[in-house]
Amino acid sequence: MADLTSNFLGIKSPNPFWLASAPPTDKEYNVRRAFEAGWGGVVWKTLGEEGPPVVNVNGPRYGAIYGADRRLLGLNNIELITDRPLQQNLEEITRVKKDYPDRAIIVSLMVPCEEQPWKDILKAVETTGADGVELNFGCPHGMAERGMGGAVGQVPEYIEMVTRWCKENTKMPVIVKLTPNITDIRKPAEAALRGGADAVSLINTINSITTVDLDTMAPEPTIDGKGTHGGYCGPAVKPIALNMVAEIARNPETANLPISGIGGVTTWRDAAEFMALGCGNVQVCTAVMTYGFKIVEEMISGLSQWMDEKGYTSVDDFVGMAVPNVTDWQYLNLNYITKAVIDQDACIQCGRCYAACEDTSHQAIEMSEDRKFSVKDDECVACNLCVNVCPVEGCITMKQVMPGELDERTGQKVPAEYGNWIDHPNNPGNTCASGK
Repeated sequence: MADLTSNFLGIKSPNPFWLASAPPTDKEYNVRRAFEAGWGGVVWKTLGEEGPPVVNVNGPRYGAIYGADRRLLGLNNIELITDRPLQQNLEEITRVKKDYPDRAIIVSLMVPCEEQPWKDILKAVETTGADGVELNFGCPHGMAERGMGGAVGQVPEYIEMVTRWCKENTKMPVIVKLTPNITDIRKPAEAALRGGADAVSLINTINSITTVDLDTMAPEPTIDGKGTHGGYCGPAVKPIALNMVAEIARNPETANLPISGIGGVTTWRDAAEFMALGCGNVQVCTAVMTYGFKIVEEMISGLSQWMDEKGYTSVDDFVGMAVPNVTDWQYLNLNYITKAVIDQDACIQCGRCYAACEDTSHQAIEMSEDRKFSVKDDECVACNLCVNVCPVEGCITMKQVMPGELDERTGQKVPAEYGNWIDHPNNPGNTCASGK
């Protein structure tokens, strides 16, 4: 069987599935249950400095976005970092690490943007035997208003400065957790690297208001008639996370920077996609808050079976394999042509493809009197909308049209000698894909 052992920054764990810093990793009881279920590691919920206690709201902390079947698609939370005493957390981390030496324990940290508080808390964490620290530069709510979390993560200069402080004051590996609430994710990643970060993790939660109660006219979750922005996570954020991971992985400045992937990981396939885009491991939160710790069993068995089928013996075999295939739009092959094909045996004649294409796309699907749907090749531009709206998986597919077959622009055959778009007769002015 495939070996799922993970070696991230020299931190070994039996598999690449870690729990992200969040409510599931807030205390010893939870973490022990997670390890017994099979999780390879955890990032302990964010610790703050000794001092005035963190006080969380006592009303609802979470809001949600659901699919049509009430499947949880996104979760909004307004919970702060741990509200448990620092010393209590440190004692619990020490005990758990002693009892589970083969599991990874990373400690998430957030203190004011001054060197001494970082120096103090790093020294305290080192005594626990933890494997590393994660600098929380991502939380968008509550702590950001106090000059921490996302307030730091949005300023590359601050990221570099604090990361350097930490690297100078600890021998533990330092992971920098990045906020997605920024225009260009490459800039904070580059700043973390300049500061000496051993790795980055992303994405943290997205600034959000998920719903508004139209009776009380307040955002949800509502606390005594008022609401606030929170952090959005769950399956809905996965596409955003994948893109940001890919941007860092294919950026020449950060191409060799290890990445821990976070954002909507729910299944083994989600994890494999993150890893194919350059992540050495993945962190999970919303999925375990929805289904419980034992979902890791399916993740382990699913990833192992897929690796066996593909002939991968180690997780390192496929990490980053998809990165070379991520490119900018102008480098896409404009001579690659496909057409939609409808499997009549699988079609349930619902008409969704026809309605979508006729009303909003290219009028490339026709309906016969006996309600049979077929594709008009001369009108089809291969937009894939019909595939996406069809309720029957595999009923509509895209078939590649090779040179010598039908051309999507003229309805005529594509001459085999036209090897590139520059020479194509339908390219007035012989402009290349970039428009130059």
